[in-house]
Amino acid sequence: MEAIIAGATGLIGADLLNQLLDHPAYTRVLAIVRTEIARQHPKLEQLVVDFERLENHQEHIKGDVVFCALGTTKSKTPDQEQYRKIDYQYPLDIAFIALQNGASQYHLVSALGANPGSAIFYSKLKGEVERDLKTIPFKALHIYRPSLLDGDRKEHRSAEGIMIGLMRLLNPLLIGGLKKYRSIKIEKVASAMLKQSLQPLAGVFTYDSDEIERLG
Repeated sequence: MEAIIAGATGLIGADLLNQLLDHPAYTRVLAIVRTEIARQHPKLEQLVVDFERLENHQEHIKGDVVFCALGTTKSKTPDQEQYRKIDYQYPLDIAFIALQNGASQYHLVSALGANPGSAIFYSKLKGEVERDLKTIPFKALHIYRPSLLDGDRKEHRSAEGIMIGLMRLLNPLLIGGLKKYRSIKIEKVASAMLKQSLQPLAGVFTYDSDEIERLG
């Protein structure tokens, strides 16, 4: 199979990119990036784009499976309009183009608590992109809603580091219906996405963090 990945430089995307390149089922991996990344591999192709003008690159955005791990943070993108473009518009633009070019699967990294009716900007935005992706007729749409991500970040965020440490202590206490609130390793999310892409599934599938943990 051939994969398309957007967000390959992010926390989950970078791990997923490595897993895709290592897996024999994937013969080609197209990474859609703003600037070329240092990673090199015989199966890796990089498509450097202006995400505002994806239509200019649509003939190159081809593959069987789309993995979208695009996302930003308030500290990186304080402007809500630009934040919305990254977390909402770009994932949809890629979806439309990839579908027209023959892609049959779309895998989205969303977030626990995603809800288009939420009063919280982040949760509302994630809910809206989930809702609108469901209107695009892929054979299979997979939505992953991880809880707090546990992994090495390029940028140092002390508050988040403290929270991760705290959650590692609290995780064993979160049982039953609370399991989905446990923090989750980034490689577990990436692994779950890869594994589900290899299954002959049709329909819309949503995985909360505890199920991602089980799949990964």
